Amino acid sequence: MKKSVIMEKDIDYSNSKLTPEKALQMLRSEGLDVTVEQAEEILHFLRIIANIAVLKHLNKRK
Repeated sequence: MKKSVIMEKDIDYSNSKLTPEKALQMLRSEGLDVTVEQAEEILHFLRIIANIAVLKHLNKRK
């Protein structure tokens, strides 16, 4: 059975080390002009990619 890596969009970032606001600062320091909403979308995408990478790594070990 295939596991889903899609995550909910309404993520509570209060316990996260990387908030949309922090991501916004990081992106702007690299010269990217984005909004908080765009930074949140980028974080969501990166979390999906990270989950895929972890699942692929764990599946290799089986």
